[in-house]
Amino acid sequence: MAARSPRQRILVIKHGALGDFILAIGPFAAIRAQHRRDEIVLLTTAPYARLAEVSPYFDRVWVDTRPPWWSPGAVLRLRRRLRGAGFARVYDLQTSHRSSAYYRLFGRAKPEWSGIARGCSHPHRNLRRDTMHTIERQREQLADAGIAEVPAPDLGWLDGDLAGLDLPARFVLIVPGGAAHRPAKRWPPAAFAALIERLAAMRLGAVLLGGVADREAIEAIHELAPGAIELCGKTSLGQIAALARRASAAIGNDTGPMHLIAALGCPSVVLFSRESDPELSAPRGPSVRIIAVDDLATLAPDVVTASITLR
Repeated sequence: MAARSPRQRILVIKHGALGDFILAIGPFAAIRAQHRRDEIVLLTTAPYARLAEVSPYFDRVWVDTRPPWWSPGAVLRLRRRLRGAGFARVYDLQTSHRSSAYYRLFGRAKPEWSGIARGCSHPHRNLRRDTMHTIERQREQLADAGIAEVPAPDLGWLDGDLAGLDLPARFVLIVPGGAAHRPAKRWPPAAFAALIERLAAMRLGAVLLGGVADREAIEAIHELAPGAIELCGKTSLGQIAALARRASAAIGNDTGPMHLIAALGCPSVVLFSRESDPELSAPRGPSVRIIAVDDLATLAPDVVTASITLR
C-alpha cells in the first residue's frame, strides 16, 4: 500500500466585505475538496470570523487586524505568526495590495502561492482579471493553481431560528441599505415605501432588513410604510438565511445581504446605479434580476414591481 502524503497546512486569505465573502463560498468549497486531508486556515477580518467558523470549509479561523505598515511591532507579530505556521500553500482570494504584500512577509522560505503577488508560484495570469466578475475571476485563479472545478455556492449549513418573529404567511424581503459613504447606491426611502404599498395590494407583507448602519434609511421607510415589519439590526446572518428560504422574493440595493439572499435561491431584484458595475460584482443565484440605471432616484416603483418574480 502506498504511503499517504503527510498532512499539510493551507492558508486562505479573504477579508470581506459580506458580498465578496459570499461570492467566495464556491472557491472555499473547491479548496476544501482539493485539500480534504489537510488543515485549512482562513485569515479574515473580525466581522466574518463567526460565519467562517460555522462553515464546513476551515479547520481554523484567524482574525487579521490588518496592522498599519507604520506600526512595525504589529507587522512583526503578523510576520512571526505567518512564518511559524508552516504553510505549504496560500490561496490569496483577496488579491489586494495588502494581501499580496503578505507574500513578502514569509521571507525566503515562501510557500506556494495562488494570487497576484509578484514572483508567486501560481499567479493568476490573466491581465484583464479586473474586468471579470468576482466569481469568474476566482474560478480562473484557482484553475491556474490546479483546481479545475469550482461549485456553485452551497449555504445549506447556514440557518437560524425564526420562532420569535411574527411573520406573515407570504412576505418579501426589503434590503434598503448600502455603503453609507456612497448614498447614490441607495434607492430613496419614498420609492421603497411606494413599493411596499404595491406589495400590500398584492397581499404580500414586507420585511425590512439591514444592519445598524442602515437604521436611518430603514426608519425613514418604516415611517412612510408603518405596516412593514422592521428588523433593522435584529437578525443574524443565519436568520437572514432562514428568512431567504421562506420569503416569496427579495428586493434591495447592491449590498451584502442581497448576495446571501440571492445565493440561497430566493427570487431577487437587485438595484444598481452608476456607482457600481453589476458586470463585476452583481449577486449571483438561480433567480436574480438586475435593474441598472444611472440614477436610482429616477427609478419608478412600478418598474421594480413589474420585475418581481414570486415563488
